[in-house]
Amino acid sequence: MREAINIDGKKLVVKNHIITWSNFISLTRVLVVVPVIYIHMNNDYEINYAIVLLIIYGVISDYLDGLVARWRNEISELGKVLDPIADKLMAFFLFLYTVMLGWIPVWYFALGVSRDLLIMTGSGYIKKKRGKVAMSIMSGKISVNIMAFYWISIFFFREATDVHFWLMIASVAFMIYSFINYVIRYKKIIDGAEFN
Repeated sequence: MREAINIDGKKLVVKNHIITWSNFISLTRVLVVVPVIYIHMNNDYEINYAIVLLIIYGVISDYLDGLVARWRNEISELGKVLDPIADKLMAFFLFLYTVMLGWIPVWYFALGVSRDLLIMTGSGYIKKKRGKVAMSIMSGKISVNIMAFYWISIFFFREATDVHFWLMIASVAFMIYSFINYVIRYKKIIDGAEFN
């Protein structure tokens, strides 16, 4: 266990635990994807209560894992990796599914995947150079939330085309904004700033 002050000035204790409740919650978020797609395809592409409940769990678990980690004092190196990867995997497969249905433009999907790959590459470089993973930043979390609202609007409210358009614009803007924030943060870390 080590204590550090990150470049945002927040003091956190990061542990090396693997089996924690918060990590378990992150893992279960990824498992939501298969039943959502399976049920949707086998229900003539109609929404039912099972899909709604699974998506609600996916959204809530994104907040719950972090809350549990802080509440139980179990912020871990694995959790810093698992939480964003769970987000990215869930988003990747749900967005890919809706792209395949023709509901979301391919360019939007490609932009999101490219952004995530670049952020993960930077994180991998930092892990190699500094020996630990940098935590996600708030603008990244906000970007994920706007993407989620966009996907939910497309998936559940097919007729709300104006809402789809504005959420897509907001999502693209925040993807770019958060990417710039990540680049600035990663540069500070690479230049020697302390981080958790």
